[in-house]
Amino acid sequence: MSDVPALLPVEEARARILERCATLPTEWVPGDDALGRALAEDVLARRTLPPWDNSAMDGYAVRSADLSSPLPVRLSVGETVFAGKLPTRAVTPGTCARIMTGAPLPQGADAVVMRERTRSEAPDSVEILEAVGPGNFIRPRGEDAREGDVLLKRGTPLGIPELGLLWAQGMSSVPVPRRPRVAVLSTGDELCRADEPPEGRIVDTNAPALALAVRRAGGLPTLLGIAKDTREAVQQALARTDGFDVVLTSAGVSVGDHDFVKEALEALGVEQHFWRVAIKPGKPLVVGQRGPTLFFGLPGNPTSSLVTFELFVRPALRRLLGLEDVEPLRVAGRLDGRLSKPPGLAHFVRVTVSWRAGELWAKPLGTQTSGVLRSASAATHLLHFPREISSLTDGSHVELLPLSWVA
Repeated sequence: MSDVPALLPVEEARARILERCATLPTEWVPGDDALGRALAEDVLARRTLPPWDNSAMDGYAVRSADLSSPLPVRLSVGETVFAGKLPTRAVTPGTCARIMTGAPLPQGADAVVMRERTRSEAPDSVEILEAVGPGNFIRPRGEDAREGDVLLKRGTPLGIPELGLLWAQGMSSVPVPRRPRVAVLSTGDELCRADEPPEGRIVDTNAPALALAVRRAGGLPTLLGIAKDTREAVQQALARTDGFDVVLTSAGVSVGDHDFVKEALEALGVEQHFWRVAIKPGKPLVVGQRGPTLFFGLPGNPTSSLVTFELFVRPALRRLLGLEDVEPLRVAGRLDGRLSKPPGLAHFVRVTVSWRAGELWAKPLGTQTSGVLRSASAATHLLHFPREISSLTDGSHVELLPLSWVA
């Protein structure tokens, strides 16, 4: 009887990973360093914004009751109110104020008539050409925020509008979970750095590519170099990972004579959570933990390492960053072509998409081998070909995962 564990479905594997990811401790950072991260605590509004009723148009601040007479109605212009200046006169019956967009509404006014609906032949009077009701073209006080209200909740992803809200409240720094510290290690006698002469070897693209993926996901990558294919070399490299939140290795996780990552992890006291997932590419994935540090042994083929990062590592990093919606994004589409496979493994097929007749159509790339980076470069989405299905016909409804590595 084989002692090889059963293959885990992709959803179960990801769930096991995420249940072991706890949000990292809070730090206060400048707003421009918080982009893409999650709030670590509720933020209450410190200011009421806007602090006063203000005009949404260039025009005239009026009493709407003065416009009930047959039009046009002539009003006296008391003053001009510019944005950034407070009005000095109240609007009384028969008067109005010329007002600019964003300027505070004078006392007594309850509406704004846009300039295009007026006629003026003298600076001290204006003819109003249309009647308006109370509130016309007025942005009310507190429309954006009221002091003491919850402005943004804990876990809110901080995009550009959210950071604008915080800056408007005078917050120059923001509480967010700190960025995950991620160690990245390649293994293999056949590998060399890009700045070294190959001399029968191949350039390691996995580590620098994974480091970029880590940075794009919000983490702080550290490259640990290339470990030779011996248990001692791999174990020695992994022994330098204290203090990291996540450790990524590539290659050495299958069943070959030189695949020592699992043995090295075991020797270092890493508890193995699972090994091998029912997917292609990326089946020989090992995940373990020592203390708070998560270890991911990713496959060595370049596309396999990127796909497993996308499906498993990126969601883990997002959870460490305090984000709640961490599952890969999915969109509906249709297959442009045909696909077939034996049942048993879920395939994540590299595709390009086009928009036709109101739907996304996904066309599989010509090669799907996991050692070819060019197809990863050309792909815009992964098409999920479920494990229990053996064929998809032209026009089939499919699930597509937009790729985070697309420029």
